Amino acid sequence: MFRQFRSAVAAALTDALADLGYPTDDLGIEDPPDGVDATLASSVAFRLAGEAGAPPPQVAAEVAEAVDSAGTEYLARVDTSGPYVNFFVDDAYYADTLAAAGDDEFGRLPPNGESVVVEHTSANPTGPVHVGRARNPIIGDAVANAIDYAGYDVDRHYYVNDAGRQMAIFTWAYETFDEADLPEPARDKSDYDLVRYYRKGNEVLEEGDEETVEAAEAEISSILQGLESGDAETYERVSAVVDAVLSGMEASLARLPAAFDEFVKETRFISDGSSDEVAERLKALDESVLEEGAWQVDLSEYGYEKKLVFLRSDGTSLYTTRDLAHHEWKFDNYDRAVTVLGEDHKLQAGQLQAALDLLGNDTERLQSMFYSYVNLPEGKMSTRAGTAVDLDDLLDEAIDRAREEVESRLDDRIRDDDLAGEDVERIARQVGVGAVRYDIVSKQPTKSITFEWDRALDFEAQSAPYVQYVHARCCGIVDEAGDEGPAPEATVDQSALSTPEERDLLAVIAQFPAVVEEAAEDLEPHRVATYTREFAETFNAFYRECPVLTADDEATRDARLALVIAARNTVANALDVLGVEAPESM
Repeated sequence: MFRQFRSAVAAALTDALADLGYPTDDLGIEDPPDGVDATLASSVAFRLAGEAGAPPPQVAAEVAEAVDSAGTEYLARVDTSGPYVNFFVDDAYYADTLAAAGDDEFGRLPPNGESVVVEHTSANPTGPVHVGRARNPIIGDAVANAIDYAGYDVDRHYYVNDAGRQMAIFTWAYETFDEADLPEPARDKSDYDLVRYYRKGNEVLEEGDEETVEAAEAEISSILQGLESGDAETYERVSAVVDAVLSGMEASLARLPAAFDEFVKETRFISDGSSDEVAERLKALDESVLEEGAWQVDLSEYGYEKKLVFLRSDGTSLYTTRDLAHHEWKFDNYDRAVTVLGEDHKLQAGQLQAALDLLGNDTERLQSMFYSYVNLPEGKMSTRAGTAVDLDDLLDEAIDRAREEVESRLDDRIRDDDLAGEDVERIARQVGVGAVRYDIVSKQPTKSITFEWDRALDFEAQSAPYVQYVHARCCGIVDEAGDEGPAPEATVDQSALSTPEERDLLAVIAQFPAVVEEAAEDLEPHRVATYTREFAETFNAFYRECPVLTADDEATRDARLALVIAARNTVANALDVLGVEAPESM
């Protein structure tokens, strides 16, 4: 209802300003000032004071008087506080919120007919996913979820770099070294098995004798040339390694969970000729030059001093050349393209967008979202050196720690349902994995973070367990009510919800669809996490002050139970946007 009210207020304010002869380009609609119990406020009087030749409070009073309260949906009244024009909702706003949130799909916006491809993770298939890069699938999945909830038709893609030097090194190493000469794999998974070859290969290239390194480099170059020429045998050799490692990485990512609709391989754009076609079009640009045998495009008009090389002196293409073809393929198949990238890819992403613009593409359809990396207190991580903390290890420890916490609370549980061993394991997984996801996605992406266990698994603080517990508490109340609650089709008297705590909870519930919309529009899923913390605090205040099943009368009991159901649906879907499970019991 908040979205509808905001739109109605914007329309009414626009009409009022026009009637008064004021410009309507900046309405200044925002949250009310502290201490004002309104749903929305406008600071437009600040902007108009000079034009009106009057102080802002006087202008605010003039504007408030001109707003058509009777003709504005959900608007009960308008008043002022100093320079602010304040808008208050009516009872229909609360009644419609309660009814709308009774639907378990609450928060999902209607389909808008637009398609979006979200590319995230896309880590090179060189070994297990490590913690430093775990922010990409967690944020990327949450971004895709938010866009999906906002009414878009979303596909989630993983772009596989299977044509670069690292994969050529990996293939050479896999075909060269004997397993007997390698250490035991850390886990019985394909990515842990094969990464041993990759690490051995890099060790030899860095420390081997000149003759060995020279022979290795010749084979690596041959593999790269074979991929570039579309040689089927070379492609099969590389694919055997890529697909095996990728399957292991996919299994680890599924634990988050982060699932993909398609794994799009880089070699696809070599074999279908689109990479060559892009290179020829780039050559034809006035901005392109041939220097030292390599083709480069001058992007200085876009602010980039360094030229972008798109064909090497041996005629082979680069990653960027293939990625240009990849993005044009996205433009051909989707209305919008979103890419989630580490902060170290900003230059590459900017050059890519500039080159796409030179090639005649509408780059307004492309959005890049950047994030900083995750650290553990132990320090930085490196896949190549084999010193990374793997995502699997982090998730295992999260589940172990969550299990200890859950078991320590079993004797203090209020809910009268016996938890079997498998229930404890399920809850431990939901809480443990949820804690990792929530702690990472709740921070602004551009800020680097250090993951800390005590904070992430704190049941009493603003963490995943704190929010998850609200859902479990709602489920417990609804289960205890059983058949004694109102029938689903019954009309609940929302006027029975008159306490400040009840109205505050309804007001927060009403905002959820707008939070989803803004998170999707701005690619900021941490806004949903911020919302869940406010929601949990508001629900807990309601829970403390407003008994549900022991309410004084049936009308209040039924209305509060309907409010709990609305709260359950809201928090479940908010957690779903974040990719965090909502336990029914904790």
